[in-house]
Amino acid sequence: MQWLPAALTSRRTFRRFLSRFIRSRLSFRGYFDLYNIPFLYINHSAFTEKKSPLRPGGLNQGLNVFDHLERDHIQYHVSDPARTEEQNLEALVQDICAERIDFAFLYWPGLDGLLHRVGNQSPEISAKLRLYEDWIEQLLAAVKQHYDQTNLYVFSDHGMANCETFLDLRSKIDALPVRMGSDYAAVYDSTMARFWFFNDFARRQIAHALSQVTQGRIIPDNELEAMHVLFPDRYFGELIFLVQEGVLIVPSHMGERPIRGMHGYHPGDKHSYALLCSNRPEIPEDVVAIPDLFRLMISEAMAAKNENSCSLDYSGLGTKFRQSPKALASDKPLRSQTVLSRSEKSLGQTSYCR
Repeated sequence: MQWLPAALTSRRTFRRFLSRFIRSRLSFRGYFDLYNIPFLYINHSAFTEKKSPLRPGGLNQGLNVFDHLERDHIQYHVSDPARTEEQNLEALVQDICAERIDFAFLYWPGLDGLLHRVGNQSPEISAKLRLYEDWIEQLLAAVKQHYDQTNLYVFSDHGMANCETFLDLRSKIDALPVRMGSDYAAVYDSTMARFWFFNDFARRQIAHALSQVTQGRIIPDNELEAMHVLFPDRYFGELIFLVQEGVLIVPSHMGERPIRGMHGYHPGDKHSYALLCSNRPEIPEDVVAIPDLFRLMISEAMAAKNENSCSLDYSGLGTKFRQSPKALASDKPLRSQTVLSRSEKSLGQTSYCR
């Protein structure tokens, strides 16, 4: 495919079609997109998400939340990325009405795409958030009819910064007396460039060139280690150059044209922060970063299962109903309506107690 004309291969429509075709042929189940990676150098790339992280066995290493749910025989619902946001909401409501789940993971990616397109100050963002609020109210209304208690968490995995500066980093590296594919390999993301070197000359040339670029910096090993992203095999890059917040590398292997919003900057940057909200009076003190949500989801799911396994069935006047032990302690059902939101991509996790 490297011989196809750039006028064709640079088109996003063509790349999307080709990505879907390859994903199907290779039986990839995770997120897969060729974006703007040059076909000439695609043999240097490895696509890591071949399996769906929203399914058991979805990680290349280790267990995900759904592995734990399956192992512990917890009844759960998880969104299907192939469906629309509203279809996933409807599917969850159906499972709630059937009272067949203890835990649910609801995935709404629409806000992420919108923020990329219009930035974080557009009135379209407020309208989208209002729509999410309406959907959450619908969800809680359904829960109220079938469960005595629910713990609701709404969160995202990052924020979104507006792109104000565009950096053509690739042309600076291409001008050096070293060649991609023979002296080094590189991936130009939207906010960082990652390099692997085949000789020391290329390493020195590229490191020096990057040191002259004022819109970003090379991340030293001690900082990578502090962020828990220093891997011994340097699988994700021997040298990582990260741009300042608001700078967009373009053209890049993600796209030829600028877009309004982007994430993937330094974790300490203002718009890298996400927001977590809940209907619980307090969030556990040890939940301070996104990896902590993994532990939180597992503990909440197990607590809901244990609560529901203790539920009692009562029969009277031809009517059968369930109440949890907590509900039996009061003449009022225990209900909570807390919502957690992060600033960008909305993913919801809910545990239910009948």
